[in-house]
Amino acid sequence: MPATSRPTSRDVAQEAGVSQSTVSLVLGGKWAGRVSPATARGVREAAERLGYRPNQAARNLRLGTTRTVMLMVPTLTAPFFGPVYTGAARVAAGHGFGVVVHVWPDDAGPADSPFAAPHEAIDGILASSMAVDALAGFRGTPAVMLDSDPAGPAPTVEFGVADGMRDLVAHLAGLGHRRFGHVAAAVDQWTFRVRAEALAAAVAALPGGVLARSECAIEATSAREAAARLLARPDPPTALVCDDDLLAAGAYKAARALGLDVPGDLSVTGFDDVLLATALEPELTTVRLPAEELGARGMTALLELLGGGRPRRCVLPGRLVVRGSTGPPRIVL
Repeated sequence: MPATSRPTSRDVAQEAGVSQSTVSLVLGGKWAGRVSPATARGVREAAERLGYRPNQAARNLRLGTTRTVMLMVPTLTAPFFGPVYTGAARVAAGHGFGVVVHVWPDDAGPADSPFAAPHEAIDGILASSMAVDALAGFRGTPAVMLDSDPAGPAPTVEFGVADGMRDLVAHLAGLGHRRFGHVAAAVDQWTFRVRAEALAAAVAALPGGVLARSECAIEATSAREAAARLLARPDPPTALVCDDDLLAAGAYKAARALGLDVPGDLSVTGFDDVLLATALEPELTTVRLPAEELGARGMTALLELLGGGRPRRCVLPGRLVVRGSTGPPRIVL
């Protein structure tokens, strides 16, 4: 073999003293029960000595797949979606798949595929925090929904957000709070609808529980304005429950502008437990959602689906993380 040529599977077969079909079985990970462990080891060692690397593009063409999955997210600016990608990419890489990201704004209607022929460019879709009809433009490409409505036809991996919200209310009620303000994300997504419903039901179940709601965009300035509206009420809440940690940062700003101490005059909670939660002062009481695990479990389910399986619905529990932003109300109600 000339020193400048690229080694082939035939070269590996000759080096290992086996057939090319044996090389294909071993390097394709399909040798178990068909090739002895010693032979498999010899093939891998021969490939390593020669510096052989399979032609992945040619292999994919033979298999009729692209080994590529698309992760659809509503935004790249929210810190939540970075760990989702990390978890999905880690599992995908372990199975020889790559992950591309496509941003679909949640107010843009059903998504159009960025590819002329989606089924020829990607093998499957992970759609995070989106409605099932967002996949209309992808012509039946296999999909798994993340943090989305489990009532849809696609397999889902979601968070137990209702339990997380109930845990927050129980924590605040245990401190003596009865007047709650909801700084609510003005986004029509399953996860935020469930949070709102669980919060309302949990407060309604408290003796003397009162809940006021103010909607905002998912950004700090809008959240500050929403929190200010709640705090301007004749009977202002003693605790603000925010739909995510960024909204809680806006609630902090509203409290400080009014000269209110957190948590002495006002308790504030968030949701998600992104890095911002511990950057705030005081650090934020919130519900930790395992975003990286969401991506990993979602990719595992999608690979099962692509392999002909029927993945089951998976619910990942959140965990209440109590920090310095919550305390008893100044006057126990």
